[in-house]
Amino acid sequence: MKAIELHAPGGLDHLRLVDRPDPGAPGAGQIRVRLHASSLNYHDYGVVTGSAPSADRRIPMSDGAGIIEAVGDGVTQFKPGDRVVSCFFPTWLDGPPTVSDFSSVPGDGVDGYAREVAVCSEHAFTLAPRDYTHEQAATLTTAGLTAWRALVVNGKLKAGDVVLVLGTGGVSIFALQIARAMGATVIVTSSSDQKLERARSLGADITINYRQTPDWGKRVYEMCGGADHVIEVGGPGTLPQSIAAVRVNGHIALIGVLTGKAGDVPTAFLMAKQARLQGLIVGSRREQMEFVRAIEAIKLVPVVDRSFDLPQIADAFRMQESNAHFGKICLSF
Repeated sequence: MKAIELHAPGGLDHLRLVDRPDPGAPGAGQIRVRLHASSLNYHDYGVVTGSAPSADRRIPMSDGAGIIEAVGDGVTQFKPGDRVVSCFFPTWLDGPPTVSDFSSVPGDGVDGYAREVAVCSEHAFTLAPRDYTHEQAATLTTAGLTAWRALVVNGKLKAGDVVLVLGTGGVSIFALQIARAMGATVIVTSSSDQKLERARSLGADITINYRQTPDWGKRVYEMCGGADHVIEVGGPGTLPQSIAAVRVNGHIALIGVLTGKAGDVPTAFLMAKQARLQGLIVGSRREQMEFVRAIEAIKLVPVVDRSFDLPQIADAFRMQESNAHFGKICLSF
């Protein structure tokens, strides 16, 4: 089978298209999946560039979507022909978080889905939404489920809430779509007026260019008394503004570290706001199944900016690092 390997020491120039042996038939409790798509995430970028070191010749990509070709003995959840999408944490099936590292994450601690065929535990996948393309399904594993957990599972989002979304990447656009579908008011920030226009076309109620309005957190608070939920993808560079923007007793979902892994936090301001700052990494298999049901109910359609063929994986990541995309970038194979 065709696969992409990341050779030591990492970096986009060390991604190689190779032939690997076919993994064969599934064993008991396993499924064989013919993969057709993946999608790029910031975590994958960290792996392939070497900033999040992984094993030599690791197959990257945490997201995978395709069709089940065969099932092993004892598998009752799936049948051949089912369209499926992978889980970020294959061992976190249900309940509160049970993991705090990436040792079991495909494309990081174990081989991922930049390959044509995978044989793995039936718990490593769920059914994909009906009528989704493989590319659309592949956007759910990381970005989609992260937004769902932040707003619905942890945030208990309800109609009439105000949601502040930072940027227009995969998680942020999913959060915009979920929030609008559930009756929330959505505020979006970006440095690009063109991207803000696209966000408004998806239903954003208010948009703020953060380069033109550096004190955007104060601006949000002045406009509406603060956001009930903040989708914080920036990390230390944007967290002080997010704290300024959140309402008293509001919720900040700390999802990303685009501006760094550590920094100063205005703790007294956060305390005065009596706000909840909660870190999260994607979600459980059960939460993904619930998200898929919600997708089918609200008819959510992911925003895929562009798809690349598998051998073009380095070009796909170069597009990601240029920050030119809106929504998701996919691999199709």
